[in-house]
Parts: sequence; structure tokens; C-alpha cells
Amino acid sequence: MRAIVIHQARDLRIEAHAEEQPGEGEVAIKVACGGICGSDLHYYNHGGFGAVRLRQPMVLGHEVSGHVTALGEGVSSLAIGDLVAVSPSRPCGHCSYCGQGLRNHCENMRFYGSAMPFPHVQGAFREHLVALESQCVKADGLTAGEAAMAEPLSVCLHATRRAGDLLGKRVLITGSGPIGSLCVLAARAAGAVEIVVTDLSDAALSYAGKAGADRVINTRTDPEALSAYATGKGSFDVLYECSGAAAALAGAIPAMRPRSVIIQLGLGGDMTLPVQAMTAKEIDLRGSFRFHEEFAMAVRLMQAGRIKVEPLISHTMKFEDAVAAFDLAGNRSQAMKVQLSF
Repeated sequence: MRAIVIHQARDLRIEAHAEEQPGEGEVAIKVACGGICGSDLHYYNHGGFGAVRLRQPMVLGHEVSGHVTALGEGVSSLAIGDLVAVSPSRPCGHCSYCGQGLRNHCENMRFYGSAMPFPHVQGAFREHLVALESQCVKADGLTAGEAAMAEPLSVCLHATRRAGDLLGKRVLITGSGPIGSLCVLAARAAGAVEIVVTDLSDAALSYAGKAGADRVINTRTDPEALSAYATGKGSFDVLYECSGAAAALAGAIPAMRPRSVIIQLGLGGDMTLPVQAMTAKEIDLRGSFRFHEEFAMAVRLMQAGRIKVEPLISHTMKFEDAVAAFDLAGNRSQAMKVQLSF
């Protein structure tokens, strides 16, 4: 079979890769669709991010769906032909954090397409994939593209759970990439009454509008727009910080109410925080990293029609055109979520 392999920055190749057979508790999947994520782009453009660097060739990809083609011994919840969303999260189930129910913090996590450990964990951008039965969620009624959106949506659902009760709350989202736009959908499903999104790109903000944001603000062309929300010690109860930019976080603080909550999703490197202003307002800063049980929840919410991700899928390209697809995915003026068809 063929797979999409990154060797070093800007060196992406489609190569032959060994095909595996499902063992006990596993299934074989013909991959149908895969979404290009921000971390995939970091590997493609920069050879990694922060201290995480490529040290060997690695199959990319962790947002995939496909059809079951074979069942390993003991598999009972799936049938050949089923469309499944495949979670890339494979915690060990035995470490202390797994025992505490914090599986996204597993000490032995094997997350598809990750250069954090060495040897690296190979990803899912391949024609055929073997996965655990427990990783697969039946996606009846969804398209393959929608099913592949379960992974980034799970990130946003986990962040929403970290934020706490959103019923009737006012929400600010900084950064309108795929995660920021999906956070609009997640926050609305959780009961947010008003959602405002900021970014530096009108093209990106247009997708936040499609997702249902009440207002979008280009802080490049209107840098003072948030000042109107700073009156009375602030207006917003929750901030989803999705840009990873220190300027975005600092600019949002005056608009946050006392005892509001900041959920930090953006990973743009270390940031200087306005600690004094946050302290004076008694603002809670909470990190949000990956997900686990939210994956099945994401599929169910899409199946029920509670969350509609299709407007955020801007392009679908053949996986043979992977280099062009990665270049397009990195162009925020043209693309939101670029998916590969296998």
C-alpha cells in the first residue's frame, strides 16, 4: 500500500508501506478520508514544533475515517463495510493517569502521527490501517468527510468540558482556524448565548460566521473593536484562546469579566501572560490538551444533527496530490479544513 511520509521540512513523499493484518481485538480499515491538521503542517513546514522534532521518516495524519475490511478475533461491535471514525488516541490503560480517568495524559500514549516519542508513532495517512476495535466509532449516516472531522471536534468538546457550565454564557474565541471555528459549534451546542470570534484574516472569520458566530472581528483592521466589551470590568464569561499568540490573549483580558475562565488551546510556543490583570480579575487559566471519551461524543452529536461540520470542509483533494494539498492547507486566505480522499 501507499502512505504519506514526511522526511524533513518540505520533504513530503508518497511511498510504499507495509500492510498489516488485524490481530485479536483489531480491525482492518480501508481509509476513505483524512483531514490535514495544524500539527501535520508544523511537521511539513518546519520539521516539528518546539522541542518536538522529526528524527526519522514518519507517516503523517490523525484525522481519518474509513470502511472496515476485515475483523480480528474477538471483534463484536463492528461489521465489514461499516464506516468508522478512527480515534488516533491510544492510551495504555495501565498507567497512573489512565487509572485516574485522565487518559489524554497517559504516560505511554501512542497517538497517530506523533514525533514526541522515539521511535515515532506512525500516522494514519495510508491506504490501509489496522486499528483497535476500541478506537473505532461507527459513523452511520455521516459522510466520510464528516466522520474524519470527529477528531478536531473532539479537541473542542474536551475544551468545552474544561470550561464548565456554558448555559447562557457569553463566549469570546481568539483565532478562527479549524479549531476556533469548531469551538463555535461546541460552545453553541453547550448553551452559549453569545459568541464573538476574532482573527487577523477575513477569510478565516467567514468560516466562523458559517459556524454560527454572532459577531466576527478582524483585529488587524479594527484593533480597538474589543474595547467596547471592556466596559463594566468586561463582558465575556469564557475565552477559548485558539491562536497561541500572546497578543491575542493579552488583548482579550480587558474584555473578560471577573472570575471568568480562559481555556488555552492554541500551541504557539511559550507566551508572556498579563498575570497582574488576570490576578486582579481572579481569572482562571485552564489548559486543554487532546481528548479521549469526547471522540464518541463528537460522532453522536454529528449523527444527531446537533453539530454540522460540513461548512468547515473547504477542500477535498486526492491523496496523490498531497504536496499541493498541504500547501493549500497552509494558506489561510484560501482554505479552512483541507481533506485528502483515499
